Amino acid sequence: MKKTLWSKNFTIITLGTVISAIGDTAMGFALSFVVFDTTGSTLLSALFTAVSSLPRILLPILVSPYLDNFRRKPVIVGLDYFSCAIYLLFGLYLLHNPFHLPLYLFFSLLGGCIGSVYGLAYQSLYPNLIPEGFAQKGYTVSGMLYPTVLMVMTPVASILYTQFGLAPICLVESLLLAVAATMETQIRLEERTKKGSRFSFRDYMQDFKDGFAYLKKEKGLLRIYSYMPVTQGLAEATDPLIRAWFRTAPGLNITMYALFTSAQFIGRTIGGLVHYKFEIPPEKRFSLAYAVYLTYSVMDTVLLWTGFPLMLANRAVCGFLGINSATMRESSVQNYIPDNMRAKVNAIFSTLFALFPALFTLIGGALGEVLDYRLCVTIISGLGILPCYLVIGRGRKDIEKIYNRKV
Repeated sequence: MKKTLWSKNFTIITLGTVISAIGDTAMGFALSFVVFDTTGSTLLSALFTAVSSLPRILLPILVSPYLDNFRRKPVIVGLDYFSCAIYLLFGLYLLHNPFHLPLYLFFSLLGGCIGSVYGLAYQSLYPNLIPEGFAQKGYTVSGMLYPTVLMVMTPVASILYTQFGLAPICLVESLLLAVAATMETQIRLEERTKKGSRFSFRDYMQDFKDGFAYLKKEKGLLRIYSYMPVTQGLAEATDPLIRAWFRTAPGLNITMYALFTSAQFIGRTIGGLVHYKFEIPPEKRFSLAYAVYLTYSVMDTVLLWTGFPLMLANRAVCGFLGINSATMRESSVQNYIPDNMRAKVNAIFSTLFALFPALFTLIGGALGEVLDYRLCVTIISGLGILPCYLVIGRGRKDIEKIYNRKV
């Protein structure tokens, strides 16, 4: 029988991800605007974004030893069903009650807790669902799912939010999560579990030590995941400022922001299709990734100083480049890390991915209260160029061992 990427397990996880992504897109779009639309404050909008990231600072590290020693599938399915119930209750509440910031912050915090554990379990299980020899294609498909859904759903989400508000979107998200969870129950996989399958605090602490000991000797991983949280944090810090610019600048509006967002995801989708069809030679992966990181930072610094058509072109180019570098990084890194270390190592970096964006988003929101939004975006984006050279460029030898491998 001819080997194929599209095994039963991979097909199920892909379809389940698409279904949940549809609801996630609509929810993410609505939540990103509701605080600013109600309060008019970039600082409060940034605070709302940062709160949802707080659980990712500590929670993944606490649960990672469990996820490396016990089954991950029940965690994924259970959290999807739990999220279904949460969105249902929140949607019913919103049907009869007005905006209330503390409640929205609590909902954001709860969603962050669920998402941080779910994301770590999903990230750790996903490589085991890709048939051997298809890592690059598998991660290309994974990287294309959300961009494609976002490209289609963002304009739809803008209409739904503008016409109907947040409550109906929550109810639809609840239904979609139930469908996704039910599909995921059909995944068939023999997961490695710890002997005895019982929790031991002593073993739990030893797992912590093993994870840090492994990471300490992996200089390439340290460099990759020292840089990525910083650049991700800078990018997320500009998001509330860009939304505020589209809300306040003459000639711009929320529908144009939806088109602006879709342009990047069109670029990502096209880039994903190219990456799926043509494999990048292993020896060229690092050089290409490094060039993309530098280009991305430069493109972000000039983003809001151009006309709207050039903004769309800017985002499309960045989307095209970004999907290729992200796919190379994930397929290389996740297959480089041993299965019994994957959750712990990912948890450490998940913490950094939460901490830096939360911190930078608050700083960006505060700057937006006193400076021109465009100037803020330029300053924040420009700060990403130096660490790219110091951490990635000067770490070529260590990082090439990870990137320039056949996967």
